[in-house]
Amino acid sequence: MHPSLDDSPDLSGLIELSRLDTLDLKPVILRVQTDLFLSAPFRDRKTLEAFEALAGGLIPIVDDETAEIVARKLAAFPETPPGILAILAARGGAVRDAVVAEAPSLTPSVIEAALTDGADLGAAIAARPDLDRATVNALSARAVAEVDTALARNGQISLGAETLARLVGRGRRSADLAEALLARTDVASADLSPLFLFADEARRDAIGEAIAATVALRPCPPPPREAGAVLTGFSGRGDIAGFIGALAEMLGLRRDFLAATPDPHLRYDLLTLALRAAGLHEEEAVYVYLTLNETVARSVDRVFDLVKLFRKVQRPAARSLLSAVLNTALPERAGDAKAHQPYNAPDAARPRVSPATVDRSSSRTALPGRLRQTS
Repeated sequence: MHPSLDDSPDLSGLIELSRLDTLDLKPVILRVQTDLFLSAPFRDRKTLEAFEALAGGLIPIVDDETAEIVARKLAAFPETPPGILAILAARGGAVRDAVVAEAPSLTPSVIEAALTDGADLGAAIAARPDLDRATVNALSARAVAEVDTALARNGQISLGAETLARLVGRGRRSADLAEALLARTDVASADLSPLFLFADEARRDAIGEAIAATVALRPCPPPPREAGAVLTGFSGRGDIAGFIGALAEMLGLRRDFLAATPDPHLRYDLLTLALRAAGLHEEEAVYVYLTLNETVARSVDRVFDLVKLFRKVQRPAARSLLSAVLNTALPERAGDAKAHQPYNAPDAARPRVSPATVDRSSSRTALPGRLRQTS
């Protein structure tokens, strides 16, 4: 009786050959059996058990390349036995990562097998497309750079408000994370304002427009007096420390506020926002660019880009962007916030009057009042 075309081929001869020390056919057998398993018209319990027994014995002993090829084929297949996925995950490395990334679901046995080598699978799990919001939030709470970047690059998951706030906050100090977040199309431009310095021109324009729409609803305090004259004076003398100190004092910022961005090239962009927020005119800003730093002054393109940024961002938006980038609120007026406290405010502290003051006031001679004339 001739065998049916649907019957699996008899590989017993190959299995016998695989036992020879001079001929290693184990990778071939595993790959052939894997392809036959995936292409079978149906897989009953007997077929699943047979494949699990054969593949489960070969996976631990084949080379890494074969194991990775098989893992990528079987991981995403919904009928692959969990036992096979666990054996693949236990190999670690790229084989494990393929299972964690592509398996339709991660059973506890698969996760346990993947953790046998002590590797941190957070980044691999964060790249999965089927993460729910609770898992995403829990992963972001770990504060692991690789996990944060994987979450930001995963365009198939939704970032909740808490997760987004965490990632954007950390993105201020990480160019990779910032660029991944800025590349997302599902995040509002206004929410990405803390990452303004890392954005390209198109994204900066979108963020600037979003910020301008919100700051237009709030009054903008007047700029510091004589800011242009003071700052151009320091710049003309080449006194960088004095310049930065004066600018920081005018805006109520720390003297090291330019160090908020890890990229030195972006610090002049941050400086431009600060000059705009301080109320300098364009010609005063250009004078600063040409006198404060020789490297910047010698680059026509760099000066042109800074002037272009200065022109695009109006002062109210510059204040808001500066506050977002630095994660600090700019005071409404220069100087000490306690310098002026109106006593007629509902929540203002009333001045305390000492007993001595009361005694002196009571001992004063009363001035004669005007007599009211009566007709």
